[in-house]
Amino acid sequence: MSPRPRLSVVVPVFDEEQNLALLQGEIVSALEPTGEAFEVVYVDDRSRDGSFAVLRALQRADPRIRIVRFRARAGQTAALAAGFDHARGDLVVTLDADLQNDPADIPRLLAELERGADVVAGWRRDRHDGFLLRRLPSRLANRLVAWVTGVAIHDTGCTLKVFRREVVLRLPIYAEQHRFLPAISAATGARVRELVVNHRPRRFGRSKYGLGRAVRVLLDLLTLKLIGSFSQRPLSYFGLLVLPFAAAGTWTAFSLFESFEGLLRGEGAPMREMLAGMLFLMTCAYFLMLGLLAELAVKASGMHRDAPHRPMTHAPEGRGTHAPEGRGTHAPEAPR
Repeated sequence: MSPRPRLSVVVPVFDEEQNLALLQGEIVSALEPTGEAFEVVYVDDRSRDGSFAVLRALQRADPRIRIVRFRARAGQTAALAAGFDHARGDLVVTLDADLQNDPADIPRLLAELERGADVVAGWRRDRHDGFLLRRLPSRLANRLVAWVTGVAIHDTGCTLKVFRREVVLRLPIYAEQHRFLPAISAATGARVRELVVNHRPRRFGRSKYGLGRAVRVLLDLLTLKLIGSFSQRPLSYFGLLVLPFAAAGTWTAFSLFESFEGLLRGEGAPMREMLAGMLFLMTCAYFLMLGLLAELAVKASGMHRDAPHRPMTHAPEGRGTHAPEGRGTHAPEAPR
């Protein structure tokens, strides 16, 4: 077991065999001059090409490399979460494996972190991607995320970021929420800053993203907002759901009041209005009771939110660890 490093670089990998050797060389060239002890945690999302074999070869040449491999493909968010689980450094850097992020920017991000930030996010101001399929959807998504979350980050999709360890230990991420790490971090009280970083055109392989991810981003953003609001004030959330039914019930009550003279003349009760009014009243009562029960559940749990389940991982021939049950704990590695 090598000494505990101060810096961990977490790199999710999926079908990037042509990029990995170049990326490792750039990481070493960028970090060795800083004098900081570091490790590189590659998380192989069950690549279909020769990425895993390349990683094994790189690991034999450099003991600072650690490999985590999923038993089945789980996605980039799960890969980052597993990397956070296995990272041992006080500072954690996240980086894409496609060479579009520049490792030479890492020292600048670390310097900005030392100035008092808890999270420093990269901003790809000059992107080398297609406009219609990549840059335009990204701009729209970034503005929407900033408006919904209140965290003014220009580029939430940039994987190049640096975190303090105590921040990543408190990030309950799942689904496709790796794009919202700055917003989630800010919700825990972290000080979030951003820095313009270099963005390079892809040299090898192909992009793993398409327009289909836009729907997933919207759904995850909605989930993030609702969970954040619900955990803080569930009764207020359910109270908002009551409002339209209360308005409809009020309108029905006025309709029944106008029919009151007909009731006095023995014309019979307007059954449709009465049934609709009872339905609206029962719906209001139902949501209010759910809100009260949610308040009791939140108070009883002490606002505790466990980290989500992590996909199982296994290490090649004793070179890694199995995924721990909870974030911040690590199974012992086999001796090298």
